[in-house]
Amino acid sequence: MTLAHADEAQRERPRLLGMAFRMLGTFADAEDAVQEAYLRWHKLGDDERQRIRTPAAWLTRVTSRVCLDELGSARARREQYVGEWLPEPLPQSRVRELFGEPSESLGDPLADPLDRVEFDESVSTALLVVLESLSPAERVVFVLHDVFAVPFGEIADVVARTPDACRQLATSARRHMRERREGQMATAVHDEVVQAFVAACRGGDLSALTAVLDPAVELRSDGGGFVSAARKPVRGALNVARFLFGIMEKQPDTVVAAALTGDGVALRFGPGSGDAVAGVLNLGVRQNDSGAPRVVDVWIAMNPQKLALWQG
Repeated sequence: MTLAHADEAQRERPRLLGMAFRMLGTFADAEDAVQEAYLRWHKLGDDERQRIRTPAAWLTRVTSRVCLDELGSARARREQYVGEWLPEPLPQSRVRELFGEPSESLGDPLADPLDRVEFDESVSTALLVVLESLSPAERVVFVLHDVFAVPFGEIADVVARTPDACRQLATSARRHMRERREGQMATAVHDEVVQAFVAACRGGDLSALTAVLDPAVELRSDGGGFVSAARKPVRGALNVARFLFGIMEKQPDTVVAAALTGDGVALRFGPGSGDAVAGVLNLGVRQNDSGAPRVVDVWIAMNPQKLALWQG
Protein backbone atom coordinates (compact mmCIF):
# COMPACT_ATOMS: atom_id res chain seq x y z
CA MET A 1 0.00 0.00 0.00
CA THR A 2 1.44 3.37 -1.01
CA LEU A 3 1.67 6.22 1.47
CA ALA A 4 -0.74 8.25 -0.69
CA HIS A 5 -3.31 5.44 -0.56
CA ALA A 6 -2.95 5.17 3.21
CA ASP A 7 -3.30 8.92 3.69
CA GLU A 8 -6.36 9.10 1.45
CA ALA A 9 -8.00 6.24 3.33
CA GLN A 10 -7.44 7.87 6.73
CA ARG A 11 -8.70 11.26 5.56
CA GLU A 12 -12.05 9.68 4.80
CA ARG A 13 -12.80 8.68 8.41
CA PRO A 14 -14.78 11.81 9.45
CA ARG A 15 -16.90 11.71 6.28
CA LEU A 16 -17.59 8.00 6.73
CA LEU A 17 -18.57 8.57 10.36
CA GLY A 18 -21.03 11.26 9.32
CA MET A 19 -22.48 9.04 6.65
CA ALA A 20 -22.83 6.04 8.97
CA PHE A 21 -24.36 8.18 11.73
CA ARG A 22 -27.10 9.38 9.41
CA MET A 23 -27.77 5.80 8.38
CA LEU A 24 -27.75 4.25 11.86
CA GLY A 25 -28.77 7.04 14.24
CA THR A 26 -26.15 6.60 16.98
CA PHE A 27 -22.50 7.56 17.10
CA ALA A 28 -21.39 4.26 18.67
CA ASP A 29 -23.02 2.24 15.87
CA ALA A 30 -21.47 4.58 13.30
CA GLU A 31 -18.01 4.09 14.82
CA ASP A 32 -18.46 0.31 14.76
CA ALA A 33 -19.50 0.37 11.09
CA VAL A 34 -16.56 2.54 10.05
CA GLN A 35 -14.15 0.46 12.10
CA GLU A 36 -15.39 -2.67 10.34
CA ALA A 37 -14.81 -1.02 6.95
CA TYR A 38 -11.24 -0.12 7.89
CA LEU A 39 -10.59 -3.63 9.20
CA ARG A 40 -11.63 -5.00 5.81
CA TRP A 41 -9.40 -2.43 4.11
CA HIS A 42 -6.37 -3.46 6.13
CA LYS A 43 -7.07 -7.16 5.56
CA LEU A 44 -6.69 -6.68 1.82
CA GLY A 45 -3.41 -7.73 0.31
CA ASP A 46 -1.08 -5.04 -1.02
CA ASP A 47 -1.88 -6.05 -4.59
CA GLU A 48 -5.61 -5.80 -3.94
CA ARG A 49 -5.25 -2.32 -2.45
CA GLN A 50 -3.10 -1.18 -5.37
CA ARG A 51 -5.89 -2.15 -7.77
CA ILE A 52 -8.36 0.12 -5.93
CA ARG A 53 -8.15 3.41 -7.83
CA THR A 54 -10.19 5.41 -5.32
CA PRO A 55 -9.97 4.31 -1.68
CA ALA A 56 -12.69 6.83 -0.73
CA ALA A 57 -15.21 5.18 -3.05
CA TRP A 58 -14.24 1.71 -1.84
CA LEU A 59 -14.60 2.69 1.83
CA THR A 60 -17.91 4.41 1.12
CA ARG A 61 -19.26 1.29 -0.54
CA VAL A 62 -18.10 -1.06 2.22
CA THR A 63 -19.25 1.20 5.07
CA SER A 64 -22.66 1.55 3.41
CA ARG A 65 -22.98 -2.21 3.05
CA VAL A 66 -22.11 -2.69 6.71
CA CYS A 67 -24.76 -0.10 7.62
CA LEU A 68 -27.33 -1.76 5.38
CA ASP A 69 -26.75 -5.09 7.12
CA GLU A 70 -26.91 -3.39 10.52
CA LEU A 71 -30.21 -1.69 9.66
CA GLY A 72 -31.70 -5.04 8.74
CA SER A 73 -30.82 -6.58 12.11
CA ALA A 74 -31.52 -3.41 14.13
CA ARG A 75 -35.27 -3.70 13.60
CA ALA A 76 -35.31 -7.07 15.31
CA ARG A 77 -33.18 -5.74 18.20
CA ARG A 78 -35.49 -2.75 18.65
CA GLU A 79 -38.25 -5.17 19.62
CA GLN A 80 -36.14 -6.09 22.65
CA TYR A 81 -35.23 -2.48 23.48
CA VAL A 82 -36.52 -1.26 26.83
CA GLY A 83 -39.04 1.51 26.17
CA GLU A 84 -38.94 3.94 23.26
CA TRP A 85 -35.90 4.14 20.97
CA LEU A 86 -34.73 7.56 19.78
CA PRO A 87 -31.75 8.55 17.62
CA GLU A 88 -28.82 10.12 19.42
CA PRO A 89 -28.98 13.92 19.71
CA LEU A 90 -25.77 15.69 18.73
CA PRO A 91 -24.53 19.04 20.06
CA GLN A 92 -24.07 21.27 17.03
CA SER A 93 -20.67 22.35 18.31
CA ARG A 94 -19.36 18.81 17.82
CA VAL A 95 -20.77 18.03 14.37
CA ARG A 96 -17.96 19.45 12.24
CA GLU A 97 -15.35 18.26 14.70
CA LEU A 98 -16.65 14.70 14.39
CA PHE A 99 -17.72 14.58 10.76
CA GLY A 100 -15.60 17.24 9.07
CA GLU A 101 -16.71 20.26 7.07
CA PRO A 102 -19.43 19.75 4.46
CA SER A 103 -18.09 19.27 0.95
CA GLU A 104 -18.99 21.74 -1.78
CA SER A 105 -20.70 18.83 -3.52
CA LEU A 106 -22.81 17.97 -0.47
CA GLY A 107 -26.33 17.50 -1.74
CA ASP A 108 -27.47 17.26 -5.35
CA PRO A 109 -27.23 20.73 -6.97
CA LEU A 110 -29.96 19.72 -9.43
CA ALA A 111 -32.37 18.59 -6.73
CA ASP A 112 -35.51 20.51 -5.86
CA PRO A 113 -34.56 22.90 -3.00
CA LEU A 114 -37.42 21.42 -0.99
CA ASP A 115 -35.79 18.00 -1.27
CA ARG A 116 -32.26 19.18 -0.54
CA VAL A 117 -30.98 18.46 2.96
CA GLU A 118 -28.73 20.99 4.68
CA PHE A 119 -25.62 19.78 6.52
CA ASP A 120 -26.74 20.59 10.10
CA GLU A 121 -30.33 19.55 9.50
CA SER A 122 -29.19 16.16 8.24
CA VAL A 123 -28.09 15.20 11.78
CA SER A 124 -31.20 16.62 13.46
CA THR A 125 -33.44 14.47 15.61
CA ALA A 126 -36.41 15.47 13.44
CA LEU A 127 -34.78 14.15 10.27
CA LEU A 128 -33.32 11.04 11.91
CA VAL A 129 -36.72 10.11 13.35
CA VAL A 130 -38.22 10.27 9.86
CA LEU A 131 -35.32 8.27 8.43
CA GLU A 132 -36.20 5.54 10.95
CA SER A 133 -39.51 5.08 9.14
CA LEU A 134 -37.83 4.27 5.80
CA SER A 135 -36.84 0.81 4.69
CA PRO A 136 -33.11 0.04 5.13
CA ALA A 137 -32.51 0.33 1.37
CA GLU A 138 -34.43 3.61 1.12
CA ARG A 139 -32.47 5.07 4.02
CA VAL A 140 -29.08 4.10 2.60
CA VAL A 141 -29.97 5.40 -0.87
CA PHE A 142 -31.36 8.66 0.50
CA VAL A 143 -28.31 9.37 2.67
CA LEU A 144 -25.82 8.47 -0.05
CA HIS A 145 -27.51 10.42 -2.82
CA ASP A 146 -29.39 13.31 -1.23
CA VAL A 147 -26.92 14.09 1.55
CA PHE A 148 -23.58 12.94 0.10
CA ALA A 149 -24.29 13.25 -3.65
CA VAL A 150 -23.10 9.73 -4.50
CA PRO A 151 -24.19 8.84 -8.07
CA PHE A 152 -26.88 6.20 -8.48
CA GLY A 153 -24.51 4.06 -10.52
CA GLU A 154 -22.25 3.68 -7.47
CA ILE A 155 -25.16 3.29 -5.04
CA ALA A 156 -26.50 0.39 -7.13
CA ASP A 157 -23.47 -1.69 -6.16
CA VAL A 158 -24.12 -1.02 -2.46
CA VAL A 159 -27.77 -2.08 -2.34
CA ALA A 160 -27.56 -4.71 -5.11
CA ARG A 161 -30.16 -2.93 -7.26
CA THR A 162 -30.06 -1.34 -10.69
CA PRO A 163 -29.43 2.43 -10.96
CA ASP A 164 -33.07 2.89 -12.06
CA ALA A 165 -34.26 0.96 -9.02
CA CYS A 166 -32.09 3.20 -6.83
CA ARG A 167 -33.68 6.28 -8.39
CA GLN A 168 -37.09 4.86 -7.54
CA LEU A 169 -35.98 4.20 -3.96
CA ALA A 170 -34.72 7.79 -3.68
CA THR A 171 -38.01 9.13 -5.08
CA SER A 172 -40.00 7.02 -2.64
CA ALA A 173 -37.81 8.16 0.27
CA ARG A 174 -38.16 11.83 -0.68
CA ARG A 175 -41.94 11.52 -0.99
CA HIS A 176 -42.14 9.87 2.41
CA MET A 177 -39.84 12.49 3.92
CA ARG A 178 -41.94 15.30 2.51
CA GLU A 179 -45.16 13.80 3.85
CA ARG A 180 -43.71 13.28 7.33
CA ARG A 181 -42.10 16.74 7.45
CA GLU A 182 -44.95 18.74 5.93
CA GLY A 183 -45.43 22.04 7.74
CA GLN A 184 -42.01 21.93 9.43
CA MET A 185 -41.02 25.43 10.49
CA ALA A 186 -37.83 27.39 9.89
CA THR A 187 -35.20 27.24 12.62
CA ALA A 188 -35.90 30.82 13.79
CA VAL A 189 -39.59 30.01 14.30
CA HIS A 190 -38.70 26.72 15.98
CA ASP A 191 -36.49 28.58 18.44
CA GLU A 192 -39.23 31.10 19.25
CA VAL A 193 -41.55 28.23 20.11
CA VAL A 194 -38.85 26.70 22.29
CA GLN A 195 -38.60 29.99 24.20
CA ALA A 196 -42.37 30.03 24.75
CA PHE A 197 -42.22 26.39 25.83
CA VAL A 198 -39.49 27.14 28.38
CA ALA A 199 -41.31 30.20 29.71
CA ALA A 200 -44.50 28.21 30.23
CA CYS A 201 -42.64 25.39 31.98
CA ARG A 202 -40.71 27.73 34.27
CA GLY A 203 -43.87 29.66 35.10
CA GLY A 204 -45.78 26.50 35.90
CA ASP A 205 -48.51 27.75 33.59
CA LEU A 206 -50.53 24.78 32.38
CA SER A 207 -52.68 26.87 30.02
CA ALA A 208 -49.65 28.56 28.46
CA LEU A 209 -47.90 25.24 27.96
CA THR A 210 -50.88 23.50 26.39
CA ALA A 211 -51.28 26.51 24.09
CA VAL A 212 -47.78 25.90 22.71
CA LEU A 213 -48.48 22.19 22.20
CA ASP A 214 -50.41 20.75 19.28
CA PRO A 215 -53.55 18.87 20.44
CA ALA A 216 -52.05 15.68 18.98
CA VAL A 217 -48.54 16.22 20.38
CA GLU A 218 -46.55 13.08 21.22
CA LEU A 219 -43.80 12.81 23.83
CA ARG A 220 -41.25 10.00 23.63
CA SER A 221 -38.47 9.47 26.16
CA ASP A 222 -35.55 7.08 25.70
CA GLY A 223 -33.88 5.72 28.83
CA GLY A 224 -32.72 2.47 27.24
CA GLY A 225 -33.44 0.60 30.44
CA PHE A 226 -30.59 2.43 32.19
CA VAL A 227 -32.62 5.27 33.70
CA SER A 228 -36.28 5.81 34.45
CA ALA A 229 -38.27 6.95 31.42
CA ALA A 230 -41.79 6.61 30.07
CA ARG A 231 -42.03 3.15 28.50
CA LYS A 232 -44.72 4.27 26.05
CA PRO A 233 -45.41 7.55 24.21
CA VAL A 234 -47.42 10.20 26.03
CA ARG A 235 -50.05 11.71 23.71
CA GLY A 236 -52.23 14.79 23.80
CA ALA A 237 -51.47 18.36 24.90
CA LEU A 238 -52.90 18.07 28.40
CA ASN A 239 -51.27 14.70 29.11
CA VAL A 240 -47.87 15.88 27.85
CA ALA A 241 -48.08 19.12 29.84
CA ARG A 242 -48.97 17.28 33.03
CA PHE A 243 -46.21 14.76 32.42
CA LEU A 244 -43.62 17.52 32.04
CA PHE A 245 -44.82 19.36 35.16
CA GLY A 246 -44.73 16.06 37.05
CA ILE A 247 -41.07 15.58 36.13
CA MET A 248 -40.20 19.10 37.24
CA GLU A 249 -42.02 18.61 40.53
CA LYS A 250 -40.13 15.38 41.24
CA GLN A 251 -36.75 16.89 40.27
CA PRO A 252 -36.82 20.50 41.45
CA ASP A 253 -33.01 20.83 41.55
CA THR A 254 -32.54 19.97 37.89
CA VAL A 255 -30.64 22.63 35.95
CA VAL A 256 -31.83 23.29 32.40
CA ALA A 257 -29.77 25.11 29.76
CA ALA A 258 -30.22 25.88 26.08
CA ALA A 259 -28.00 24.09 23.59
CA LEU A 260 -27.80 24.13 19.80
CA THR A 261 -28.51 20.99 17.76
CA GLY A 262 -29.36 20.34 14.15
CA ASP A 263 -32.99 21.01 15.07
CA GLY A 264 -32.17 24.45 16.48
CA VAL A 265 -32.32 25.26 20.19
CA ALA A 266 -32.69 22.20 22.42
CA LEU A 267 -32.65 21.85 26.21
CA ARG A 268 -30.00 19.91 28.10
CA PHE A 269 -30.61 19.13 31.72
CA GLY A 270 -28.81 17.58 34.64
CA PRO A 271 -28.27 17.67 38.40
CA GLY A 272 -27.88 21.02 40.11
CA SER A 273 -24.13 20.65 40.64
CA GLY A 274 -21.50 19.89 38.02
CA ASP A 275 -21.62 19.77 34.25
CA ALA A 276 -23.10 16.28 33.88
CA VAL A 277 -25.91 16.04 31.32
CA ALA A 278 -28.70 13.66 32.28
CA GLY A 279 -30.81 14.27 29.21
CA VAL A 280 -31.47 16.32 26.10
CA LEU A 281 -34.97 17.49 25.16
CA ASN A 282 -35.69 18.37 21.54
CA LEU A 283 -38.93 19.74 20.12
CA GLY A 284 -40.45 19.06 16.74
CA VAL A 285 -42.36 22.14 15.57
CA ARG A 286 -44.79 22.25 12.67
CA GLN A 287 -47.50 24.53 11.36
CA ASN A 288 -51.05 23.60 12.38
CA ASP A 289 -54.18 23.96 10.27
CA SER A 290 -54.55 27.62 11.21
CA GLY A 291 -50.97 28.40 10.22
CA ALA A 292 -49.63 28.75 13.77
CA PRO A 293 -46.44 26.92 14.83
CA ARG A 294 -47.03 24.28 17.48
CA VAL A 295 -44.98 21.56 19.19
CA VAL A 296 -45.96 18.25 17.61
CA ASP A 297 -43.15 16.13 19.06
CA VAL A 298 -41.22 16.13 22.33
CA TRP A 299 -38.12 13.90 22.23
CA ILE A 300 -36.23 13.29 25.47
CA ALA A 301 -32.98 11.33 25.20
CA MET A 302 -31.80 10.02 28.58
CA ASN A 303 -30.01 6.81 27.66
CA PRO A 304 -26.48 7.48 29.01
CA GLN A 305 -24.99 5.69 26.01
CA LYS A 306 -26.45 8.41 23.77
CA LEU A 307 -25.22 11.33 25.86
CA ALA A 308 -21.46 10.73 25.91
CA LEU A 309 -20.78 13.58 23.47
CA TRP A 310 -22.57 16.03 25.78
CA GLN A 311 -20.45 15.37 28.86
CA GLY A 312 -17.65 17.68 29.98
